[in-house]
Amino acid sequence: MNGRVALLTGFEPYGGRGVNPAFEIMRRLDGVAIGGAKVVGRPLPVSYEALNENIETLLEELTPAAIVSVGLWPGEPMLRLERLAVNVADFEIPDNDGVVLSDAAIQGNAQTAFMATLPLRAIEDALLSSGIPVRVSNTAGTFLCNATMFGFLQALAARGRAVPCGFVHVPYLPSQVADILRKTKQERRLEREQRADIASMSLETMVEAVRTVLEITLRAA
Repeated sequence: MNGRVALLTGFEPYGGRGVNPAFEIMRRLDGVAIGGAKVVGRPLPVSYEALNENIETLLEELTPAAIVSVGLWPGEPMLRLERLAVNVADFEIPDNDGVVLSDAAIQGNAQTAFMATLPLRAIEDALLSSGIPVRVSNTAGTFLCNATMFGFLQALAARGRAVPCGFVHVPYLPSQVADILRKTKQERRLEREQRADIASMSLETMVEAVRTVLEITLRAA
């Protein structure tokens, strides 16, 4: 693709949820110009089998100057800037193909872990200064989010490309939390499972946060 490109990926809905804030953020920022680059948003299927092919295709098609992937972490009260991706796939729930992996290596001949190459502390400082809650996290989990971060960093390393790359986890949308509370009330599970502390964040705030992540990343790229 001609011109400087920043790749932004967001997962499709999964786990029986009708919406994924990561997907909505990706859609909102697709085509936006940031830091002299065009943001190219691409959805990722919640499919372990299709993941590596998607990563390879996107790298070959776009040759991005920066890569930011976004995913949902249910119940998280703030944004999380992931520092570490590990070579482990160990699922608590099936992916959208029904696949469940336990204690598996993502790539058998790859190294144990990769560190994100985004300017995490600069991003954290900028978001906190803007009034957006965020923290640097040391685990991206062991589901598709971690596999995506690991896959991109591994593929870039194999190509010898020093491209800023990392993963951002986001909270539920307010509408999702409202739906959870409505269903627990309808199913008479309030006493056992009602959670007044289930966190959420508006889509507008999350879009602005990811825009800032891209801005600072491209400035440093």
